Amino acid sequence: MATTLFAKKLAETAQQQYLLYKRMDEGDEQLCRQIRKYYRDLGFPFASCVAVPWSAVFISWCVLKAGATSAEFRFSASHSRFVYAAIENAAADTGVFRARQLTDYAPKIGDIIQNNRGGSVFDYEYARVHKDYPSHSAIVVEVGEDSSGKYLLTIGGNESDSVRMKEIRLDRNGRIKNRTVNPFILIIETLK
Repeated sequence: MATTLFAKKLAETAQQQYLLYKRMDEGDEQLCRQIRKYYRDLGFPFASCVAVPWSAVFISWCVLKAGATSAEFRFSASHSRFVYAAIENAAADTGVFRARQLTDYAPKIGDIIQNNRGGSVFDYEYARVHKDYPSHSAIVVEVGEDSSGKYLLTIGGNESDSVRMKEIRLDRNGRIKNRTVNPFILIIETLK
């Protein structure tokens, strides 16, 4: 399936934030000012750049700036909330953001990868029946292949206290190779 204009814009939005802030820490005034903007643009109350996790706000802001509406995406300061909505969409075969199992789906540019954090080992089934649990998400900005095989690159907020890029290795079918520490939970497919 070809990358949609929305998915390209979502990846570009994340990439622009990465290029602007990758060398800054959340405590630096310039990045802190931008974090406040993420909250303000979403209509969320702002508390702190340092004491409160802002990674889900980063994802929500990028999705908003790419052109999604609140009817399409559950903007939230908690990853598990927009993931829960995507799981509901997948179950009902509706909506433009749908959760996919890691073993059944090869991620593409503009998709959102959810993983555990803090040593948790939640899986898709857990996410299907729970709205609140600690997790993290990042936006797929590149899918490719190198001498080591297939990979994808993601950009997320509040990764090591900044906007960071990470590499995730894929199997020969383009599916995520899971890991033992903070394993991946699911993929939100972007259909918009």
